[in-house]
Amino acid sequence: MSTAASAAAAPEQQGGFRRLWRVLRQLFHEAIGAVFAVLALGWLNAALRAWTRDVARWLVGIAVAVALLFLFFAVTSFRKASKL
Repeated sequence: MSTAASAAAAPEQQGGFRRLWRVLRQLFHEAIGAVFAVLALGWLNAALRAWTRDVARWLVGIAVAVALLFLFFAVTSFRKASKL
């Protein structure tokens, strides 16, 4: 009886290909998250430059909105990678 309970509590070991596929998916999500984070920083930099050069406010707003969208994608991609 105790062996059945301990077998049910132990996590299922994955085979070689499944483990490799999981690692590749996690690495992909982390890399995509990093790319989106760098893109968000670039858009924030563009928004700051536009703000200091007296560009139209709607252009600054669009740059900030795109940066926030990329930041959202980065965070969700990192969260998905940690759940795998």
